[in-house]
Amino acid sequence: MSEKIAIVTGAAGGMGRAFVAALMGDGVKVAGFDIAKDGLAEMQSTLGARFLGLAVDLTDAKAVAAAFDTVEQAFGGVDILVNNAGTCFMSEFPNIPADEFQQQMALNFSTAFYCCQSAVPLMLKRGGVKKIINISSNGAYNFDVFDPPPYRASKAALDTLTKDLARRYARDKICVNSIAPAMTETPLFGVLSDEVLAGAIAQMPHGHAMQPAQIAGWVSFLAGPMGDVSSGNVIILNQGRDVR
Repeated sequence: MSEKIAIVTGAAGGMGRAFVAALMGDGVKVAGFDIAKDGLAEMQSTLGARFLGLAVDLTDAKAVAAAFDTVEQAFGGVDILVNNAGTCFMSEFPNIPADEFQQQMALNFSTAFYCCQSAVPLMLKRGGVKKIINISSNGAYNFDVFDPPPYRASKAALDTLTKDLARRYARDKICVNSIAPAMTETPLFGVLSDEVLAGAIAQMPHGHAMQPAQIAGWVSFLAGPMGDVSSGNVIILNQGRDVR
């Protein structure tokens, strides 16, 4: 059986590093895309030749296409794509500048769209079941929390892309799923005030935020053979917070 090749976007961030570690622990070669050159260089020195760090502006469609070409040349193709790159801007509605709105949609949705455009043709050349795993958010569904409208809209758009591609490529054996975590401890906590952060964590039934490694376990599951039968799903991870 040929070795699996994965691409993880936002690889140098808190969640991204956890995803890279989980996939590499499963024996997968991983290419990490991120804008953070220093973070990628540090990962490269630690992880060795089975990791390829590429500094990419994921909002630039041509740069994304070139990065995928580099991965194909270096590793031979792509079997798994984890669209993790993104962020959350915290301006309050209606006082959201137009450029902030556009940047929010670009970082959380356009990046994944461009990566899927480049990944699918390469996946169609590969045998077996291929995987696209989009990292969404509970913010697309839970309206009791603080997430601003553009953030919610960007993640909801991502989940619609998940369902469209899942149906479109089902017979080509490309499984597409979203994982939608609630509060997960990452460096993004730094953009929140202490009061907002405490309030959000207090809503979690277990009394604490989730950890990146826990979300990475679900990425590993979907990327592995047990994930071959799942496609078109949005998997909500929130400790049961929103069950009604």
